[in-house]
This record gives sequence, C-alpha cells and structure tokens, in this order.
Amino acid sequence: MVSLIAHALLGILTIWLIVRANRDIFRRTPSGPLLSSLELALYVAGVASVVLGWYFNIRFVQEKGPDKAFFNPIWGDGSWAQYIKLMFDNPAASSAGQDYTIGNVILLPIMVVVDGRRRGIARPWLYFVVTLFTSFAFGWAFYLATVERLNRLRPREASAPGSAATSTPASDSLAPAAGSPTT
Repeated sequence: MVSLIAHALLGILTIWLIVRANRDIFRRTPSGPLLSSLELALYVAGVASVVLGWYFNIRFVQEKGPDKAFFNPIWGDGSWAQYIKLMFDNPAASSAGQDYTIGNVILLPIMVVVDGRRRGIARPWLYFVVTLFTSFAFGWAFYLATVERLNRLRPREASAPGSAATSTPASDSLAPAAGSPTT
C-alpha cells in the first residue's frame, strides 16, 4: 500500500510542477468564468478516470499483493511486473493492453511535446509523466484542458468576416506566443 501512496504523492507533485511551469496559462482569466464548460468537462472526465483507475489499482494490490504495507512494487505479487503480465493475460486483455501501451507510451508523449512546444506550453513532457502516476485519460484531459485555457487567454483578433485575420491558415494558430517558453 505504501507504493500506492508514493504514486499518489508523485502524481500530485507532477500536477503541481505543470501548473507552476505554466503560471501564465493557469492564472485567473481577465474576464469570464474560472473554467469554461469544456475545461470543466475535461477535468471531470480526467478526475473520474483517476478515481476509477485507483479503485481498481487498490483492489489489485489488496487482492494480489502480500498482506503487508511494505513490499516490492517492482516484481512479485501485487507489483508492476505482475500488473503488466495480467494486462496481457488473454487475447481480449492483450488487445486493450497493447492499445493502451502504444497510446500512452508513444502517441501521447509525441503529441504533447510537439504540440505543446508549438503552443508555448512549458515542460509539455510532464503531461506524459503525470500519466504514470494518475491515469492515461487524466494526462490527455489535463493537456486538452490546458490547451483550452490557453486558447481562452490568448487575445482574439477582432475583425470582420472574410478579412485577412479570419482567413489565416490553421497552422499559424499553433505558433507559440512571442516570448513563450517552449521547453
């Protein structure tokens, strides 16, 4: 159980590091609500995934782990090694397991690092790190909520329909704001 508490604390620390590295993004908006409806929906989905995932993780450790608070979380009963082995225990689990693994270990880091740098999000790789301690869905939800918040904070050019400002290519909207940190 101690390993689960350590994971929870590392998850909270990683979230704190993301918010601290991106103070300008997570500051209160000059006008409007604290959270947009989309941000709120993303945070609710992310938190729900953590609650459900932790419910099952705690059950896993209680059912498979040894009857003691301190045990090896790397290998043996109730460990990461056993968890991964069970994730590929049968064809149905293997199908979901490989999909989750490729999504979380390859696609999410590529996406958040490349897109995050383009948008001027500091230390975007931390969104991958947070998935190691919370959940894959939480990392995605947190990143997407950050992007939504960034979009709300950046000033929109007021222009008439059809003007040059409204016909800007979509790729230009991914460029970081002047002076934004990119790592």
